[in-house]
Amino acid sequence: MSTPNIALLIGASGGIAQALITELLAHPDIDYVHAISRTVIENNHSSVTSYALNSLDETAVAEFVQHQKSAATQYRFVISTVGILHRESSATCCSLKPEKRLEDIDPVQLQAYFEVNSVIPAIWLKHLVKIMPKGSASAIAFLSARVGSISDNKLGGWYGYRASKSALNMFIKNAAIEYGRRNKHVALLSYHPGTVDTGLSKPFQANVKPEKLFTPEFTAQCLVKLLTEAKAEESPYYLDWAGKTIPW
Repeated sequence: MSTPNIALLIGASGGIAQALITELLAHPDIDYVHAISRTVIENNHSSVTSYALNSLDETAVAEFVQHQKSAATQYRFVISTVGILHRESSATCCSLKPEKRLEDIDPVQLQAYFEVNSVIPAIWLKHLVKIMPKGSASAIAFLSARVGSISDNKLGGWYGYRASKSALNMFIKNAAIEYGRRNKHVALLSYHPGTVDTGLSKPFQANVKPEKLFTPEFTAQCLVKLLTEAKAEESPYYLDWAGKTIPW
């Protein structure tokens, strides 16, 4: 079987995702990118196909995967940049702000963190196994965070974000066992991009050293390099931008 030349990008509207599109299309293995977001993204690139899809709607995810399966589509790389740390309240959703103390814990906010940071990746892990190539190497990566490491937690706080990223890491670690039985050529990665200059990190950049505030282009380059080097037999990985292992 020939190596697939398509990448799938989930959560394609953010700053890191836009940099990833450019980086993926510059990769020698990739000729096309399928980009998924809640609304169709605007792009003028003939090699990018945009899909509007709410990843919390499992029926929609299942239908997308089934459509790709029927079209014999398989992916060399899959990257999910979906994640949330903070947001303002609106008519349709609650506000989110990292908790500083136990008294700040709110069940509604916890549910919102887990829906985006944990449940969406779990839904995709469930369905992607049906369309990853079985005759050649492939890799699936989810943007996690160092603060999702249980053993590395020395500061506390940020209960919902930390716990939802820890849950994401467990989903990846658990799914890697089953992927290993069902498709031995897929590598799973949990990726910590560092502090990237995007809207997600804006309120928290004040104390970040300039050399530790990365551009979306830099973190995209680092991630695609790690995907290229990933080996299924060593899966799952929990890595930072420099390729250094983070303790689960």
